[in-house]
Amino acid sequence: MDLDAVRTFVAAADAGQFQEAAAALSITQQAVSKRIAALEKDLEARLFTRTARGARLTIDGQAFLPHARELLRAEERADASVRPGRRALRIDVVSRRIASAVLLQDFHRMRPEILLDVVALLSADVDAAVAAVEAGTIDATFHAVAPQLHLPDAIRTARVIDEPHQLLVGPRHALANARTVTPAQLVGHRIWMPGIAAGTEVAAYFDELAAAFGLTLDFIGPVFGNEALLAEIADSAELATLVGERTRYLWPDSYDLRRIPVRGPALIYPLSLIWRDDNPHPALAEFRDYLGSRRPSPPNTESWTPTWAQWSARS
Repeated sequence: MDLDAVRTFVAAADAGQFQEAAAALSITQQAVSKRIAALEKDLEARLFTRTARGARLTIDGQAFLPHARELLRAEERADASVRPGRRALRIDVVSRRIASAVLLQDFHRMRPEILLDVVALLSADVDAAVAAVEAGTIDATFHAVAPQLHLPDAIRTARVIDEPHQLLVGPRHALANARTVTPAQLVGHRIWMPGIAAGTEVAAYFDELAAAFGLTLDFIGPVFGNEALLAEIADSAELATLVGERTRYLWPDSYDLRRIPVRGPALIYPLSLIWRDDNPHPALAEFRDYLGSRRPSPPNTESWTPTWAQWSARS
């Protein structure tokens, strides 16, 4: 169906005269008549009756009008879904609990008029996320990016988050009353982190962390969700886990869980924003500028990052 003809039909129905519809559409009255005639031929129905006062909708025209309006609304939505500046900016935050989601929500609070489509590709490793950005499925994503990772020519990255870890324990744990803990104090304690898939950049980070400090990190066990993990830790005198400083968790007051900063050194997980350099969406550039303004300074306290995480980031 010719949407220009549908648009002309709606304009004529609203104006009640072909001449006024022509003026509204900046076309000739003859063009209006031709478009309406073509639409009537396509529908095999008469849509208007000419009168001395203008054009009056027939019964078929009245029946078609609401559907014609919906066609034009669908056209507008379809156009807005892909046109830069009109469609929502699609950002993969990996998980809606972690620092990347917190930063994106802060950006939304500052610029609520910018449409956002918040995606959480929990099961995607960095390679799958990069492929999604390259294909245009998402506009940007957050992942740890090692320098040796081979990236397509169009892909750019910038390190934007350095997330310190905290120890999360229940009230009966031996370290529950500590104000801070050092990695050395964690030696011999079971740090339970079920669900971290082998071969991912997250697993590589924790493998190097465990080797660097002699920690016991347990990735084994069925994954019943964060709520079940928190319940297990609250009820245990031995289990603990590591969480990001800005990672959001909620639990009942009765759990009495403790979030304890790790210091001497602080354990830092680096995250980079990944995007295509030829992505024309204007909000992407604004979001990158925002992240740049919130980018942490090099830490002035003792910290640990994996060997591949240099402070200078490629952009």
